[in-house]
Amino acid sequence: MCKIAGEVEDMIMLPYSNKQHAGFIGHSYLGSWVNLGADTNCSDLKNNYKTVRAMVNGLEVDSDSQFLGLIMGDHSKTAINTMFNTGTVAGFSCNIFGAGFPPKEIPSFSWGGGDEMNVYLVENSIETARSVFKRRDKTFSESDEQLFRDIFEKSKNERSKKGY
Repeated sequence: MCKIAGEVEDMIMLPYSNKQHAGFIGHSYLGSWVNLGADTNCSDLKNNYKTVRAMVNGLEVDSDSQFLGLIMGDHSKTAINTMFNTGTVAGFSCNIFGAGFPPKEIPSFSWGGGDEMNVYLVENSIETARSVFKRRDKTFSESDEQLFRDIFEKSKNERSKKGY
């Protein structure tokens, strides 16, 4: 149920996600209903060849691996030409776009990119998810909506720590 094209290496992609265009995604994990815009790229190897560090629950953790690309939660999306640093972690229902690299830690329901991040309003996120489900002839249920609302509330502190 995924649509995959372009350059991929050692990637886990959950159902209904798309990476249909040019761009490199390697040593990465993409949740369900993710959509990567054309020429979205991630680095999966540091220039100094050291192990990659990533943010997990607000703490920087050494992955103990020389390769680690993008970890992206369900329902997140990127615009054309989006770039990610090695070991970037993006949460649930993020909409990432703009020039430059976004932060390496992107809380759930974030909207923006390297220049500025804001809150992706839950109502707008749900509206987008309904449209995406419809494209795949799936029904966005009340429990799906409640999941969005619950994650939005539970991730509020993460966004607040980032100043939005």
